[in-house]
Amino acid sequence: MRWLQTTMGEVCLPTVQIDPTRKGTGSFRYIDIAGIDREQKTIFRADPIPCESAPSRARKLVQAGDVLVSTVRPNLNAVALVPEELDGEIASTGFSVLRANPKLVNPHYLFYRVQHQEFVACLVANATGASYPAVTDGVVRRVFLPLPSLKEQARIVEILDEADRLRRLRREADAKAARILPALFLKMFGDPATNPRGFPVKPLGHKDICEINPRTRINIPDEEIVSFVPMVDVDEKLGRIIGKKIQTYGETKKGFTPFKDGDVLFAKITPCMQNGKAAIACGLVGGIGFGSTEFHVLRAGPAVTREFLFAVVRLPSFRNQAMGAFTGSAGQQRVPTEFIKQYHLPIPPKSEILKFSQLLRRITAIQIDLEAAAYKLNLQFDLLLQRAFSGQLTAKWHEAHNKELLAEMEQQARLLNLPLPKELELGL
Repeated sequence: MRWLQTTMGEVCLPTVQIDPTRKGTGSFRYIDIAGIDREQKTIFRADPIPCESAPSRARKLVQAGDVLVSTVRPNLNAVALVPEELDGEIASTGFSVLRANPKLVNPHYLFYRVQHQEFVACLVANATGASYPAVTDGVVRRVFLPLPSLKEQARIVEILDEADRLRRLRREADAKAARILPALFLKMFGDPATNPRGFPVKPLGHKDICEINPRTRINIPDEEIVSFVPMVDVDEKLGRIIGKKIQTYGETKKGFTPFKDGDVLFAKITPCMQNGKAAIACGLVGGIGFGSTEFHVLRAGPAVTREFLFAVVRLPSFRNQAMGAFTGSAGQQRVPTEFIKQYHLPIPPKSEILKFSQLLRRITAIQIDLEAAAYKLNLQFDLLLQRAFSGQLTAKWHEAHNKELLAEMEQQARLLNLPLPKELELGL
């Protein structure tokens, strides 16, 4: 590779920490790790906090263009670029703040580098703590960085920006697709909380509507394989089981919740319930599955369909009422079975429910196709990242601009007190 070899810390400027409580008055916007969207690599929330109420971790003063890298659970790759509107605000000490030296590195080049699998793997390998793995700021700054000239960095960023733009468009389309289900339900039936169509109302636990947490009779050998669905394998955005885990019946028959194909899984514990974790079980090995004890299982009766029940438990109004019925202590609150049994559900004509279910199945098929397209885009982006930091992505461009790039790299080498690579010295 005809680039300089250095580390993240060597190309970054020093940053400072402050104590907001010493100001006494005023407020600031606090960037916490929970405010990072790990998929989009953006800051989606920065809450305003009075200076006198600043948490002890609110200490790192940030500037626009800083790259934030979460030092806890580094495998999750919670990273983001500080936007202009958060210039001068304060981030958690749970971040390593990388401030690019403009004479050496483009901040966007640095931002893409911290998304590269090589960077993530290095942090994971150096993390300490089993239940709460973390790395130090020093570990982040010691990670290897291949450093091309600033002009080549700009070219790499230009290509990656365009690829990332396509991914953002794909995510926006996915977000719109996720909003179709509640919109379709409300258009056809109205909100169950107000029942504007005046449909007859029955308790959700009525025998014609839904069997709640039914006893699923299973008569198979212990060595038989069954599907296993932990809470993490239920996608809260589109409401689908995304994992393909299997275990033997002997491993799962005790201590887990049984269900079968066609049952609706509804997360009863906070915050999974509020986040919309629910799914229709389908494609289970042998038609049988086991999952977290934090699922309620709903089995559709003759008056409704599984798609109708699934749509009901995904509605914001249903989940808001479920929150009001929570039992248990903070952080471990759950929706009791009795709430679901007694929930007053307007029941539209079966013909309309069947029509809704057919539409929902079509929408689901489209969403699966969209997910496949998004998966391919992400794979292509990961490949671009790999090619970008190996020098392959801009190899031909580098050849065409070799002379002008050499002068820049000589200047970078002097600033870093590094020798030029042999091939550059020879003009290759």
